[in-house]
Amino acid sequence: MGSFNQFKKMFAAHLKLTLREKQAWFWGIFFPVILMVVFMVIFTGDSDDEFSSEIAIVNEQPNPTSDMVLKQIKEIEVLDIKSDETVSRAQAEDWVKEKEVDAAIILPESADATSITLIVNKENEQGVTAQALSGILDKFIQQANLFVAGATPTYEMKFESISSGSTELSYTDFLLTGMIALAIAQGGMFGMIDLVEMRRKGLLKRLRMTPANMGIFGLSDMTMRLLFSIVQIILLSLIGVFVFGANLYINFLSLLVVFLIGALTFNALGYFFSSFSKTTEAYMGMANIVNFLMMFLSGVFFPVETMPGWLQPLSNVLPLTHFAEALRQSMAYETSLFTSTLWLGIGTLVLWGVVAFSIGSLLYKRKSIVATR
Repeated sequence: MGSFNQFKKMFAAHLKLTLREKQAWFWGIFFPVILMVVFMVIFTGDSDDEFSSEIAIVNEQPNPTSDMVLKQIKEIEVLDIKSDETVSRAQAEDWVKEKEVDAAIILPESADATSITLIVNKENEQGVTAQALSGILDKFIQQANLFVAGATPTYEMKFESISSGSTELSYTDFLLTGMIALAIAQGGMFGMIDLVEMRRKGLLKRLRMTPANMGIFGLSDMTMRLLFSIVQIILLSLIGVFVFGANLYINFLSLLVVFLIGALTFNALGYFFSSFSKTTEAYMGMANIVNFLMMFLSGVFFPVETMPGWLQPLSNVLPLTHFAEALRQSMAYETSLFTSTLWLGIGTLVLWGVVAFSIGSLLYKRKSIVATR
């Protein structure tokens, strides 16, 4: 049988084996889609709406200072005063405890008082809304101090962001590219489970005794998995762009190189897991541990820079961190292939792939030698 005919038949066999593995389908396609939809609905559903917060105002002892502060607070458009009137401190605290308002502001109790109190629910103290309200009130107090001192503000901050794309990149774009990286990584790590079954049943040993070319066997398997990864990219991209409005600015040459190297790297990791797993349960257990570790530490859902300082060195070692960042650069930032930062990530992926494949091959070879003795 010619090499091409062997390739076709082995490719068809690998495809049938993959289609039969429901776990590979779930981890490779459905799980990333479910995760992406959940995170995008939670974090991007109202991303285009202006920030607003409902608060309670306490002014139990009206005075010129409290009246002036109240007038200024009412002019802050993002603050919505509950019932449009001041209330007692007891009522405001009850509302905060019951989470009927985001916070309560206690105005100065006399003309000479110098403090304004912000009350928030302890459970939401570190939340985005509480932090935003604290920042708004702090800025308000700074401006009030300047007014009282008779000083005129000299400097102001202007915020700008730039991007390779024609529109501003959003969290949707960040999450979409991260989920594509995760899907390809999971496809590689969970996709080698059939090797465990073939070795356990003695199929690999029998295959070596036939005229079949083992190199073509491996090439056909690799080709099938690359096509599987292409399906993942297309499916997730279509959902992200047409359902959630993500923006993609693709450098196709960079994407091709990053995709091929990343897919091969995680296939090598799956090959490494299969080399010492005696059962499918052991293989899935190991792959699940590594998968969940990298899922939350590799900048898939949130930037690595937002993690605690002691965790960032670990994140920067993981292969999925570099793969997600490289995919993000090639798909969302249109980064050229001839960029040093892109090649730093590619180099790290190559190192992971070479080490994982080399160790896996060594373990397979040692087991083969032991089996023949």
